[in-house]
Amino acid sequence: HRRSESENKAPLPKKRPPNGVRHPRAGQDVCAKPATGLYFRFPSGDAPGRHPAESPGQDRENEGMRRFGIGQPMRRFEDRRFLTGKGRYTDDIRFPGQLHGVVVRADAAHGRIAALDLEAARAMPGVRLILTAADLAAEGIGPIPCLAPPRDGVTKERPVLASEMVRHGGEGVAFVVAESLEEARAAAAAVMIDLEPADAVADLRVVRQIEGERETGDAAATADAFARAAHVTRIRLRNNRVAPTAMEPRAINALYDAADGFTAWLGTQGVAGLVPMVARVLGIDAGHVRLITPDVGGGFGMKTFLYPEYILAMLAARRLGRPVAWTADRAESFLSDTHGRDLWSEAALAFDEAGRILGYRIETLADMGAYLSNFGPAIATFAPLQVLTGAYRIPVFHEEVRGIYTHTPWIDAYRGAGRPEAAYLLERLMSRAAREMGLGQDEIRRRNLVPAEAMPYRNAAGAVYDSGDFPRILRTALERADYAGFEARRKAAAEAGRYRGIGIAYYVECTLGEPSEEIELVFTEDGRLEVLVGTQSNGQGHETAFAQILADRLGVDPARITVVQGDSARKASGGGTGGSRSLQMIGNACVAAADAVIERGIAVLAALEGCPRDRVRFADDHFLVEDSNIRMDVFELAAAARGADLPDDLAAGLDLTAGYTKPASTFPNGCHVAEVSIDPETGATRLERYTVVDDFGTVINPLLVRGQVHGGIVQGIGQALDEAVVFDETGQLLSGSLMDYALPKADELPRIDFHYVEIPCATNPLGLKGCGEAGTIGACPAVINAVLDALAPLGVSEIDMPATPHAIWQAIAAARQVA
Repeated sequence: HRRSESENKAPLPKKRPPNGVRHPRAGQDVCAKPATGLYFRFPSGDAPGRHPAESPGQDRENEGMRRFGIGQPMRRFEDRRFLTGKGRYTDDIRFPGQLHGVVVRADAAHGRIAALDLEAARAMPGVRLILTAADLAAEGIGPIPCLAPPRDGVTKERPVLASEMVRHGGEGVAFVVAESLEEARAAAAAVMIDLEPADAVADLRVVRQIEGERETGDAAATADAFARAAHVTRIRLRNNRVAPTAMEPRAINALYDAADGFTAWLGTQGVAGLVPMVARVLGIDAGHVRLITPDVGGGFGMKTFLYPEYILAMLAARRLGRPVAWTADRAESFLSDTHGRDLWSEAALAFDEAGRILGYRIETLADMGAYLSNFGPAIATFAPLQVLTGAYRIPVFHEEVRGIYTHTPWIDAYRGAGRPEAAYLLERLMSRAAREMGLGQDEIRRRNLVPAEAMPYRNAAGAVYDSGDFPRILRTALERADYAGFEARRKAAAEAGRYRGIGIAYYVECTLGEPSEEIELVFTEDGRLEVLVGTQSNGQGHETAFAQILADRLGVDPARITVVQGDSARKASGGGTGGSRSLQMIGNACVAAADAVIERGIAVLAALEGCPRDRVRFADDHFLVEDSNIRMDVFELAAAARGADLPDDLAAGLDLTAGYTKPASTFPNGCHVAEVSIDPETGATRLERYTVVDDFGTVINPLLVRGQVHGGIVQGIGQALDEAVVFDETGQLLSGSLMDYALPKADELPRIDFHYVEIPCATNPLGLKGCGEAGTIGACPAVINAVLDALAPLGVSEIDMPATPHAIWQAIAAARQVA
């Protein structure tokens, strides 16, 4: 990471004196140096973790390093492990007697299984077991449950293996286990499936069966708003289906012990929520399931869920009494992972004579795939609801969503989970309305943004935006993007034979997920602090961010803090990682835990020294007894308390459990400005500039935030220009490899100008708003608005994602024919 100019000018850290120094005067501004790491000294008037009051919206991106963690652009502790090849992923884990599993998958999207011939496969070398749906039924194995089923309609839960019918290409019909992966693959290829094909539907517009229907908003008030409108802008568009395509594919390695039950290593976004689901499908007590997640190479929502392969590996391990591993290859990932998005929407905005919004109407068809995934129905309905009206004063809205079954893999959360879909639809409408009414993209947004003085603001869906300054964020983004100078760049591009366009998108995100989180702090005998959490890092840098917060509050070296995650035997509760919730929930739990440690520490030191509690205080990162030379840091006090004769309520020393329950969601927001140029002869789009200004509330680590935003933007750009899961008319997957599914590449991307403005959230102690999904939410509409702006002089007003060179070339050719 490059350091900002002001970061380069930050003062060098000053070293602390050796550990264990006893100071003759309490409160003297000298701090003990922990075993490792560097510290920054500030005036003694700044208490640990408390920072001077700031005016709302104060821009502190470049103020440099602050005390003990919060606000420091500290590099990730995890990086040394990953960059030196010491990361440990699920497929790295092997045990004596290891067996390997391969799923036999259907090669048609829809049909009846007339027969399944396993004789040749069972006779092949190394084969130890072949499981079918009949075997699962004999053991009472249930389907994989949907945790957010529709209120009414048809609920189809996914079977672990298909029995009578296959409902999407690649659905599993058998599971082969052999001594080696090569032997398992060979035997799987020998399984003969007699499949009687049936008609398949891969296009959700060809409705065969409705999963359910949901209606929200005020239909009558919205109809009245449209009746009064001076102008109505309408749009019909698709939010294309995408494959999450994590760098590390899904995998599991399962063991079984008759006394202890199942132990399985698998890549997840949190083990706690999966344990009861695994137990439910297997028909056993949750106490007999231990799930462990080692390092995870990307999740993007997809690794949140329970999959058939996990159940199959565990069953095979129980049957055979040996470890069974399964790892997806890339083709399997495209066929069996959850997909994201895939919506068709028709929407309209009603405006008055001044270009201000009166009402918003939406009708959406949402593809569910062949079966309902864990949260699939909620992603199209509940997840986007609170931010459906975005950053704008939209007094009324009405939305109808219909879920549709198709013969395709299941749909569930993908980075942003409903909020990118909502932002894309609204921001496409806003830019189209601007063009129809002769307004600038900036002007129509400026007229309709919720002003800062309206905060807290309750939108038409009932969500309360507690803080924000949307006009300021828009203004800052346009200034940094040199929006005023764009027309000169457009003219220069035209002279060079290219079309150039600029696109604006303003997004508001709503952080989601379980509303409570609990952490445990354990001070170890070797002088470290373990933090047990129920979330799961899959690339975000949790091991660093959580340590920074505790370090900031307790005045300790963050390198002495270890984040323990991903083992249901050590931490059986937790909401996992998703919905941009992890730092909001665990970060604020860390604050509560640190405050509890300080309170407990005061009581412990008073008991150890036999003095009144009011003589003990925590100051200058140490516990001290006034009018004495007794002074200990938190690790020294924890060591002193261990084994000491303390009252029962203090017998645990400084080890404790603390939690946080959020009173409300947070609402990160920001403005993206994309600038593209297009070659009219090939349709190829080049991203020339990209600017984003975000409000994430208090920023704990600018480097982590920058990385999250960059990654999210690139995924949004990928969906806008490159990525699409494509099926033919029979439901066969046509984009089932990285030769056919186009991911964005480094040489296609410009330098991203990322800037943030800190406007603290008013509903949590740290003032956090979340950042993990924000980049994806704003990128798609910004890029497509820029493409359409470039093509507007030709009369092109319609293009769907992905705007591939071929799609753009066709649009240009069609426009030229009309002209």
